[in-house]
Amino acid sequence: MKPGADVGRRSLRTLGPVVLFLALVEITSGILQGYYTPILSDIARNLGINDGDVNWFEAAQLMLSALAVPVLAKLGDIYGHKRILLVSTVLTAAASWGVAFAPDFWTFLAAWSLQGFYVVWLPLEIALIFGRAAGPGRAALTRKAAGLLVGALQFGVIAGALAAGVLVEVFAGSLTLTLMVPAVAVTACIAAVHFGVPETTERAGGILDGRGFLLLAIGLLMITSGLSFLRINGPGTWWVWLVLAAGLAAFVPFVRYELGLKDPLVDFAMLRDKAMWPVQLTAGLFGISVLGAQAPMSTFARTDRAVHGYGLGLDAGSVSIIIGSYVLSVLIGALLFPVVSRYVTPRLTLCGAAALVGVGYLLFLPFHDTLAQTLANMVVAGLGSGALVAALPSAAAAAAPLNRTGMATGLTNTTKTIGGSFASAVFGIALMSAATDALADGAQGAGTAAPLTGYLTVWTVCSVTGFIAAGLLLLVPRLAFADVPLTASDTDTRTS
Repeated sequence: MKPGADVGRRSLRTLGPVVLFLALVEITSGILQGYYTPILSDIARNLGINDGDVNWFEAAQLMLSALAVPVLAKLGDIYGHKRILLVSTVLTAAASWGVAFAPDFWTFLAAWSLQGFYVVWLPLEIALIFGRAAGPGRAALTRKAAGLLVGALQFGVIAGALAAGVLVEVFAGSLTLTLMVPAVAVTACIAAVHFGVPETTERAGGILDGRGFLLLAIGLLMITSGLSFLRINGPGTWWVWLVLAAGLAAFVPFVRYELGLKDPLVDFAMLRDKAMWPVQLTAGLFGISVLGAQAPMSTFARTDRAVHGYGLGLDAGSVSIIIGSYVLSVLIGALLFPVVSRYVTPRLTLCGAAALVGVGYLLFLPFHDTLAQTLANMVVAGLGSGALVAALPSAAAAAAPLNRTGMATGLTNTTKTIGGSFASAVFGIALMSAATDALADGAQGAGTAAPLTGYLTVWTVCSVTGFIAAGLLLLVPRLAFADVPLTASDTDTRTS
């Protein structure tokens, strides 16, 4: 057992009922993430749009999330994490009711986008728990709570997906009644946060940096918009690259401006710390697989091997077996993370989790012919993914100054979202380009399906980014994120 592991044995009971109430919030977050997927085709038909137009829902919500998370996280550091958690819950509830009663596509798109405020819940919860868990074993206790919260999140995903498929039949196809269910769940969370969650006492003070927010908004909106347009219009559209270049260029004045402030919106001095920047970069690399690879996995599983020479030929119901196995492995990985961290350093646990993601997708390259092989690969990747979902916010909180925990945890979600947006665009292009090449070469039965080379590209990128993340985390100081103070030798050998 690693030195000082005894301080990590503090029970979650020391936090009182706060973890239970936050777990209820994360179950609701999972419901929001799992509930709508089985009924997206019903939503498209109800709104009178094509199935392809559903992509705009994801793109718009990702754009809002990328912008809202760093701002709300900073407001949490200033005014209190519980207060901003409550505000974001109220906004998400209002948006969820808007989704249920939206009369047309544009109203639905606006409400769906605003529903993305729920993305800030987990970072604020981790910051809140880290603030409440003062004393010996603070980091270990935060890891325990993070594992439990992510487990609750994945339970909510499963419950939401199963409930939607059942309720759409129970309500005899009434989409409004079906969509009211998650709205009711989020509304109930308002009371859970208000009455069950105490406020943190450590505050950063200051005011929100309005000019920095404007510069950040311009950069993020241009980058996420450019990536969405890249996926929709393809790499041959010149103005898409102009939008992306302008978005990247917008970060130059933003960084310069923030470095000159005592109370910045994003503390780049904190991000330069050797225990922080690998975590944030890992979050971005992790977003590529956790947010970008799921849609290709679904289409691969639905592809008929008899026609195309690859794929599993599953129907929609059977694909849920893969999704369910992946979600369960994510849940197990999240719960195992704090346990494993007691016996090895949190840094090595993070490295192992990232390596598992790399191994899981690497296994797809030779083994993708049967359902059993696919399930095994997804379980391996899911175990690593679950550990990373729980570990990255808590690691960022442990590495940050006490008055920057909300900012640090929020940035892990922002970089993960940007990584997911990048992957969504690149993977879409890879699969589309592969299909086009196959048609040009006269591949038999290519049709609208991408040939195997497109999926091999997706799995290779996910594997490589997982291994890169594992290598980056080795640059973190040996006892970073642990409750044991760094010794002089540890400080001198931060790349050990």
